[in-house]
Amino acid sequence: MSQLFSRSEKKQRPPLAERMRPQSLDEFVGQEELVGPEKPLRKMIEGNEIRSLVLWGPPGTGKTTLGWIIARSCGAEFLAFSATRSSIKEIQSAMERSRRKFQSYGTRDLIFVDELHRFNKAQQSAFLPYVEEGSILLVGATTENPSFEIIAPLLSRSQVFVLQPLSPEHIKKILRRALTDRERGLGTRNLTLAPDAEEFIAQYGDGDARRALNLLELAAETTTEIIDLETVQEVAQRKLPLYDKSGEEHYNLISALHKSVRNSDPDAALYWLARMLAGGEDPLYIARRLIRMAVEDIGLADPQALSLAVAAKDAYDFLGSPEGELALAETVIYLATAPKSNSVYRAFGEAQHDVETTRHEPVPLHLRNPVTQLMKEIGYGKGYQYAHGLPEGVAPMECLPESLRGKTYYHPKDAGYEQEIKKRLARWRELRKR
Repeated sequence: MSQLFSRSEKKQRPPLAERMRPQSLDEFVGQEELVGPEKPLRKMIEGNEIRSLVLWGPPGTGKTTLGWIIARSCGAEFLAFSATRSSIKEIQSAMERSRRKFQSYGTRDLIFVDELHRFNKAQQSAFLPYVEEGSILLVGATTENPSFEIIAPLLSRSQVFVLQPLSPEHIKKILRRALTDRERGLGTRNLTLAPDAEEFIAQYGDGDARRALNLLELAAETTTEIIDLETVQEVAQRKLPLYDKSGEEHYNLISALHKSVRNSDPDAALYWLARMLAGGEDPLYIARRLIRMAVEDIGLADPQALSLAVAAKDAYDFLGSPEGELALAETVIYLATAPKSNSVYRAFGEAQHDVETTRHEPVPLHLRNPVTQLMKEIGYGKGYQYAHGLPEGVAPMECLPESLRGKTYYHPKDAGYEQEIKKRLARWRELRKR
């Protein structure tokens, strides 16, 4: 059985997070839906029915630990690699050795690949022959959605398990265990963690046990008796949010902001805005998305929304951070509390659909400009009525091609400015039918 730590790591005492890594399912904290009694992954492990797996979840939720426990339970050698530090050639050499071992002795190694999504499609294909023939057990760990980041042939030959961020209560349990464990943890030092300090670390962890244990260890190095709130805050200095601008969380957060605005919830919208800014998102990217919200979700219910969104982009461009962020916050509140209408968005979509799916008919003759005598003779402009010269201000004539005569795309809602538009449109459409 391969050990989790290399010989070079053993020369120095490993970090607390590594020392406290669970050695069995009974020590494992969290992921009850997967490894609780009678749950799917636990049944697979205990029944020794393991197949290749993809473990998808945020950092510090137990992906590597589960790989280690699986290897230990089925008597496989645990060979750990990281896509950020190991080449595919290095892993392929290890898989070849594992294949020869399987052919000679019938035993399989567990190849654990952290950050599997970092390998491109061609590199990921290198795992397929070994997985297909069953000469290895592949356990891939990823923080990104495997639907987008893992090739379909590999996914179809693996079982995907989704790991959730640990709750604050899970993290508190892990912290307490680390403080009392005399063999692997800090138990020999008889330290006390103040309740408010424990709460701070549990929240600071953002569902990541490794992060919480690292902070506990750093705080423990600065005291001999009580780890208080002031100590952990001083060590933490500034919480760095879990946010990858190139990953799925980027899209999850902008989706949360957009949908909070659409749902007229200014409090949630402000929170998601603050989360994105704290995570290092480009404020001008947010400004562009706010402009989109103004035209997609508010539209003509409040035409001023677009002007304000564009002005916020210009204000941020002029002021920069942090002053310019207030302009974004002002716009978020305005958009969230404005009357909502997607009528423009829907109308334009329907018009685009007809352009794509119907014949491109000629422009009706009465709408063409008769700029030459010949054009006039063949009917250009004949029957055109000048709306400004009519009592109603609207001419009872059709402006669509013949096959789309009478078609309506724009259906204003009874919201804000569109209430007046609705009245005017109703009168014009009545005249058009004459």
